[in-house]
Amino acid sequence: MSDEEFQTLTYEVVDRVARVSLNRPRYKNAQSRLLLEEMDAAFRKAVLDPEVGVIVLRGEGDSFSAGHDLGTPEELADREVRPYEEGLRGRNQRSWDLYVDFGLRWRDLPKPTIAAVQGYCIFGGWMIASSMDVIFAADDAKLLPSKFQYFAVPWDLGARKAKEILFQGRFLSAEEACEVGFVNRVVPVDRLDDEVMAYARDVAEHDSFGLRLTKLAINQMEDIQGFTAHIKDAHTIYMLGAADTGGAPRVDGMRRLKGVQAAFERAERGDGSEGDA
Repeated sequence: MSDEEFQTLTYEVVDRVARVSLNRPRYKNAQSRLLLEEMDAAFRKAVLDPEVGVIVLRGEGDSFSAGHDLGTPEELADREVRPYEEGLRGRNQRSWDLYVDFGLRWRDLPKPTIAAVQGYCIFGGWMIASSMDVIFAADDAKLLPSKFQYFAVPWDLGARKAKEILFQGRFLSAEEACEVGFVNRVVPVDRLDDEVMAYARDVAEHDSFGLRLTKLAINQMEDIQGFTAHIKDAHTIYMLGAADTGGAPRVDGMRRLKGVQAAFERAERGDGSEGDA
């Protein structure tokens, strides 16, 4: 796929760093099927390029990603042209293809990956950030996990912290996300790109084979503990819950899942811990 064929993101290589930039700022980089497919193509392009040592995933505009695309005109038109099978089988296959299969593949990319997170990082935003190796967050980041398809949250936060936060259904600030280990570093929002690129350039100077082996060894440690098996099994539980989510209300012209709307309402009330947005 050439750069000109990307419709929902931009791709460039700078100093041995491939910058994959989600480019739907109008929708706060909501994840359409096409966006996720183009991310996968961009990652493949970076992996196959011997001049690329590190991959950076970032978002244009004021937010990294506000999550799943619940029905923008572009997404709805794409569903008409490329429909999945009707009913549960089709919903399950779409969910698996776009979130579990992609998420596991991106986690295991043979080159180091870095997410640069600013603004909202909600549900699907958390998932794609979670599949990266390292996460830098701007100090304005607001992160919202849930029991979603690529359910790495217990691994991201630890079991007890995951329960605490998911039971409340609340946002984490960048600082809290760093304290609990999901985020590696918190930087001023106007320094995010510079800090991420400085780190990425430093990593890209190291031997690529050595980096690949280091990543493989760490991922295998998690897999021995059951990471991949858990992700696959948890998707079945997700599908059971998805059958009972009800309609997504429309708020400020956009649709929000019930859990997202509840988190916004909690934040507006100031309920919960200091991690509330």
